[in-house]
Amino acid sequence: MAQTWHDLLFAHWPVPADRLRSLIPDCLDIDLFDGTAWVGVIPFTMTGIRLHWAPRIPGLCCFHELNVRTYVTLDGKPGVWFLSLDATSRFNVWAARTWYRLPYYFARITLKRTGDSIHYTSVRRDCRGSEALLEASYGPRGPAFTPGRGSLEAWLVERYCLYTADRRGCVWRAEIDHSPWQLQPAWVEWRKNSMAHAGGVTLAGPERSLQLARLQETKVWGLERVR
Repeated sequence: MAQTWHDLLFAHWPVPADRLRSLIPDCLDIDLFDGTAWVGVIPFTMTGIRLHWAPRIPGLCCFHELNVRTYVTLDGKPGVWFLSLDATSRFNVWAARTWYRLPYYFARITLKRTGDSIHYTSVRRDCRGSEALLEASYGPRGPAFTPGRGSLEAWLVERYCLYTADRRGCVWRAEIDHSPWQLQPAWVEWRKNSMAHAGGVTLAGPERSLQLARLQETKVWGLERVR
């Protein structure tokens, strides 16, 4: 599937790996940087969604999304593990749950822009998940840069696959193609944020890594069973 991602806030907190272990299949290693696992809360907007060889379908190709994720490896290949994904499109929530086995939930999300500032509100409206709420404003506070190899910023974002599991416990991987990220230092004002807590993870203190990405063109391939 082809997708375009807009105005992503990458907000990350260090979390002891043992607090995540019960949430992730045993065959996946929890990836660590500086001896700790990391959990990200990432609000953004998705447009241009389509099968990469097909035209866009009006009404289904654009929606807001909010991810809570951490990082894993399998056979030396680093990737993303999603703790939750909230989105405003009921069809795409159904499709991602059906085809990609991802923990998507329907949510009411609004995004407003004031100059360079983004005001983002998400309220989960899905009985399959716990109550989850985000209210925040964010924006850039510096010029764009390419994260350097070996940096925390590169480790967090330069991941080119996702992992998921089905009800039988089988683990699957989907490859993700995109160009290297261009990031900007960011600021954020949190008013409410229960997204990680709704998935069983407590975030202690302020975020330790905060970047903004304006645009990313991507392709997400189909699932392949890996365990």
